[in-house]
Amino acid sequence: MSTEHPKVHPGLVLAALALGGFAIGTTEFASMSLLPYFAKDLGVDAPTAGHAISAYALGVVVGAPVIAVAAARLPRRVILTALMAVFAVGNLLSAFSPSFGWMIAFRFFSGLPHGAYFGVAALVAASVAPAEKRAQAVAMVLIGLTVATIVGVPLANLVGQVIGWRWGFVIVSVLASLTATSVWLYAPRVPADADASPLRELGALGRGRVWLTLAIGAIGFGGMFCVYTYLADTMLAVTHASPAALPVVLMVFGAGMTVGTLACAWAADRAPMPAIGGVLLWSAAALALYPLAVGSLWTLIPVVFLIGCGGGLGAVLQTRLMDVAGDAQTLAAALNHSAFNTANALGPWLGGMAIAAGWGWASTGWVGVALALGGFAIWIVAAIDARQQQRLALAE
Repeated sequence: MSTEHPKVHPGLVLAALALGGFAIGTTEFASMSLLPYFAKDLGVDAPTAGHAISAYALGVVVGAPVIAVAAARLPRRVILTALMAVFAVGNLLSAFSPSFGWMIAFRFFSGLPHGAYFGVAALVAASVAPAEKRAQAVAMVLIGLTVATIVGVPLANLVGQVIGWRWGFVIVSVLASLTATSVWLYAPRVPADADASPLRELGALGRGRVWLTLAIGAIGFGGMFCVYTYLADTMLAVTHASPAALPVVLMVFGAGMTVGTLACAWAADRAPMPAIGGVLLWSAAALALYPLAVGSLWTLIPVVFLIGCGGGLGAVLQTRLMDVAGDAQTLAAALNHSAFNTANALGPWLGGMAIAAGWGWASTGWVGVALALGGFAIWIVAAIDARQQQRLALAE
C-alpha cells in the first residue's frame, strides 16, 4: 500500500477554505439584518434581540483561544473539518430555537468555531502558497467573508423576508456542511507537528509583539465597525434615503472590503509593517470624510466604499502574526479574530455613546477616526520594536 499523500491542489484548497469564510460571514452579518424578524417571532424587542448578536461575538472571543490550545495536537485538516461540523450544527440549532433564551445559547455555541476556523485556515492557506504570496493566500480565505457581505447577506435577508428568518440559518448550516466535506477532501493531509502541545501554544501569550499586533486590530478596526453598525440608521435619519437603497449601500461596503483585502494582501507580501500603518491612515482619512458625506447618497456611496477598503487590515495583521508568533502559530492566528470581535464590540459601544450624548448619527465617523488613529499609535510602538529587533539580529 502506498504511503504517499494525495496531491494537493492549492486552488481547490483555497476555494474550500473560502467557502467556510463565506458561511461564517453570512451568518455573522445576516444575523443583524434578520434581527427584526426573529425578535418579533421570539417575543422580544429589538434592543433585547441584539443580545443574540453579542452572544455570537462572545462565542468567537472565548472559542478562538480555547479551541486553538485544546486542539494543538490534532492535524489542521481534522480541526477545520470538526470546526465546520460544529458550526453547521450550531446554525441548524439556531434555526429551530424554541425561545429567545435558547437562541442566545445557540448563537454563543455557533460563534465558538469562528475564530479558530479562520486562524487555522489562514495557516493552511499560507502553507500551500509560495512564501512571497503568503498574505495573498490568506486573503483568499478572508475573501469568502467579504463576498458574503455582497451576496450571502442579501440572500439570507431575502430568504428571511420571503419564507422566514429560520431558513436564513438553515442556508448557513448547509454551506458549513459543504465546507466540512470540501476541506476533508482537499486540505493537505499533513500530520500534526509532533512537538505541538497546549503549553507551546500558550507561549504566544508571552510574546510582546503578538500582543501589540492584536491590540492594533482590537483598537484600529473598531472605527469601521462603529460606522457599519449605525450606517442604516444614519442613512434613514440623516441622508433620508429610501429603505430600498440600504442593501445597495451595504453591498458597496462589501465590495470595498473585497478590494481592500486583495490590495492590502498584495502590499503585505512586499512590506508587512508599512502596509499595516498605511491601511490605518487610509481608514482614518476615509472615516473623517464620512460625517461630511452623509447628506447625500451620491457622496455617501463612494465614502462607504473607501471605509470598506479598510477591512483589508485583517489579512495584513494575520500575516504579521505568523511572523511574530514563533512556534505558537495556531493560538496567535486564532486570537486575531478575538481581537477583531473585540473591535466589533468596542466600536459600536463608543459610537452609541456619542449618539446618545447628542452628537448626531454622523458622529460615528469621528469616533472611528479616533479608533483608527489609536490603532496607528500602537502600530508606531510595534514598528519601533520591529526595527530594534532587526538591529539586534544584524548585530549578532
